Amino acid sequence: MIISYKKLWKLLIDKDMKKQDLREAAQLSSSTVAKLTHGDNVSTAVLLKICTALQCDIADIMEVVPDGSPASEEQL
Repeated sequence: MIISYKKLWKLLIDKDMKKQDLREAAQLSSSTVAKLTHGDNVSTAVLLKICTALQCDIADIMEVVPDGSPASEEQL
């Protein structure tokens, strides 16, 4: 099982935001956004910052998917 941030990217599209906008709104470093882009692990503090900035729940930005699923392969 892996974590997919595909929901986060869809939410940004819905809010007409770019990754740079997210970075500024949530006060994230560029390396943290890169980790999210590659599906790497980030701290719960980072996830909380994102949820606060986007006014959403954690389930709105991430999900657990089985290895080998289409969502997990997009992260690679």
